[in-house]
Amino acid sequence: MQDSHTAPRPRLGERVLTAVSRDPLTAPHRARNDAILAAVVGLVSFLLALFVDEGRRPDALGWALLAGTALPLVWRRSRTGLVLVAVLLCVAPYHALDNAHAAPVPASLLALYTFAATARPLHTLLVGVGVIGIMLTVMFGVGAHEGLEALRTSGWILAVLVLGVDVRVYRLYIASVVGRAERAERTREEEAARRVAEERLRIARDLHDLLAHSITLIGVQTSVASHVLTVDPDRLDRAQIAKALDDIAETCRTARGELRATLEVLRADGPDGDGPLPGLAALPGLVRAAGARLTLDTGEGALPPAVEAAAYRIVQESLTNAVRHGGAGACVDVALERRGEELRVTVTDDGSSSPAAEKPYGSSGFGIIGMRERARSVGGTLSAGPRTDAAGFEVAAMLPLQPTEAAA
Repeated sequence: MQDSHTAPRPRLGERVLTAVSRDPLTAPHRARNDAILAAVVGLVSFLLALFVDEGRRPDALGWALLAGTALPLVWRRSRTGLVLVAVLLCVAPYHALDNAHAAPVPASLLALYTFAATARPLHTLLVGVGVIGIMLTVMFGVGAHEGLEALRTSGWILAVLVLGVDVRVYRLYIASVVGRAERAERTREEEAARRVAEERLRIARDLHDLLAHSITLIGVQTSVASHVLTVDPDRLDRAQIAKALDDIAETCRTARGELRATLEVLRADGPDGDGPLPGLAALPGLVRAAGARLTLDTGEGALPPAVEAAAYRIVQESLTNAVRHGGAGACVDVALERRGEELRVTVTDDGSSSPAAEKPYGSSGFGIIGMRERARSVGGTLSAGPRTDAAGFEVAAMLPLQPTEAAA
């Protein structure tokens, strides 16, 4: 019983179209097929010489010339021009000796078709004019009747040449269609790879901002609790220690939820391939956990999600740096203000330091670089550096409300 999964055999018409549209120089088994075709053409020529015109059966030289018209067809694809010349060199004296004129016609037409299907149209035109001219010259040399008969049948030569040119044009068209399809496929693959790389970079940025912010807050809050315990253990401030521990627990819960939402993108069955984008609605909790002050004025109308996400991450990284370098006692102000078609984000600190403070802003790191990339991702700009009006550090970003992709 035939396997139900076996592909159906192509129809005869489909196989013919496939053979016609295929490049003759790359066809499978072309040497074997051309040898078989040359043998078939030779047999047909032999039968035509025997039975079509009994009064003009070839002699020994005629049979040799007739065989010479079929033998070169074995190399008709690889040596198209040489095969045509070899066939014509045998056909011309064969007709001049007044042998059976129909016998070499199959080999001659096949050689002409192969040349027309592979050569340029101009070359085909020149060869056609030359072949017809030589044929008429030879046949009129044999006799007026034979010359007129050759003139009448020269239309077959023109038809074969036109067919060969048409097949060549069709093959070039198919090759161009296949080439465009392959280029389109490569373009789709490159675009998919680019999107994957961009998505991985976005996830890496989100994880960096999330983990750096949460771990920094936990470290600072732990340092506060440790400081309270070690400075004056006899007058233990239980309320302050409890608040620090509660802040640590809240930070862990927030980080766990946001981490789960971010990593959801990596799941094959995730609900959304683009992943969740944090928004300004989460800013109050973020700022409150860092002990900062928030001024939020976004005006009327919703902001683009990409702009909200960029603003959130910029504020998050700025708070991380401020808490890391200034400690729990740092005074940080966060302001978001809508100005026309732009959203201005400003994060400033007073430059104070505490026992929980770490290395200064000037140390190596990727925080400011990451914030600039966030701003550029929506077509905005970001500046970061010491404040000019007072002590401390300032991060200022201008984010357009119609975000565009950053220039490469």
